[in-house]
Amino acid sequence: MDDILLDIISESGVPKDDAEAVKWFRKSAEQDYAMAQYNLGVMYSVGNGVPEDDVEAMKWVRKAAEQGDASAQKGLGIIYYNARGVPKDFGKAYVWLNLAAASDSDAVKLRSVLEKKMTKEQIAEGQKLTREWLERKAKEKEQ
Repeated sequence: MDDILLDIISESGVPKDDAEAVKWFRKSAEQDYAMAQYNLGVMYSVGNGVPEDDVEAMKWVRKAAEQGDASAQKGLGIIYYNARGVPKDFGKAYVWLNLAAASDSDAVKLRSVLEKKMTKEQIAEGQKLTREWLERKAKEKEQ
């Protein structure tokens, strides 16, 4: 996962305090702020300021991905690809990388690598699930 925000914070001249960062990410994440959810997930994924916990990382990254955060969608695709806290699932990895690919060139590259490991049928199913996700989100916005 990329943690650009964490790099920026650590280079800002302010002493790095991962536990304090986790505290503020959590406060924002609990208010459904997608970027904070994603960054809290990254903190759990790498064990910065909290014990490393793949399940907790997955929880927070998924919340951000469900809100349409492309970095989180890419991260969730990577989680499913690498089986970090979840069973390996190329189909789910494909859906999340496909969603992220709309605005993230790295996700396009990762999706391409993944496609080489999938059958045409698996790719078609992943594309179908991607369309269904997008349709569901469009309906939710209408309500």
